[in-house]
Amino acid sequence: MKNKRLGDIIERLDLHFGSAVRTGKKKKNLVDVLIATKLSQNTTDKTSHKAFVNLKNRYKNWDEIAAAPLRDLAKEIKVCGMADTKSRDIKMMLNGMKKNYGKISLEHLRKKKDEEVYEELLNYKGIGTKTIACLLAFGMERPAFPVDTHVHRILNRMGIVDTKTPEQTFTAAKDIVPDKDKVGFHINLIKFGRSICRAASPLCGECPVYELCGFRDKKVFKEKPVTKVKENNFIILENI
Repeated sequence: MKNKRLGDIIERLDLHFGSAVRTGKKKKNLVDVLIATKLSQNTTDKTSHKAFVNLKNRYKNWDEIAAAPLRDLAKEIKVCGMADTKSRDIKMMLNGMKKNYGKISLEHLRKKKDEEVYEELLNYKGIGTKTIACLLAFGMERPAFPVDTHVHRILNRMGIVDTKTPEQTFTAAKDIVPDKDKVGFHINLIKFGRSICRAASPLCGECPVYELCGFRDKKVFKEKPVTKVKENNFIILENI
């Protein structure tokens, strides 16, 4: 029954936001995707995209970024927050690739199984399962389902999972979300969380999955006056 309800939720969000399936787009550089995902941690997609563009405009390639002083890198990515930590992790990551592979590239990962990709990249400081799942989903177009704090919150609020952490939600969701829907559902949940299923004041009265949602306070929020927010459907990994 839960799987049927989940399928209906996936379908309704797809109808509401439009299909999120990528087709016919150019193969993405895996280092670009990994660094962009790293920059997006604990900030918005728009500010992390600005930081990514700043790096690309300032430096010719990732080798130059690996050799650049930390203070210069931090200056370029300051807009996305946690600049000192992110610049340090990025520099260590790039130099680690150069040491391990002889060049700054992750293209060899395309020949590896998902579990091998996780095992290898988890050795890099500041890289977790969510970041690696984003690389698999958006860089390799594999059926991965990244879970951040927002996806974790929404799935628990709706009663799809009953977990305490994003890591637990990742483990639970990968077995119940169909492979064909994983990437699209991830994208639509982000859009859904920004525009309707907000953390503090969800717009339950405008929710396309209201009847399917298990949120215990949905009737209360449906009757409350709300302040709408400007819709933001910009996803950084769709724009790298």
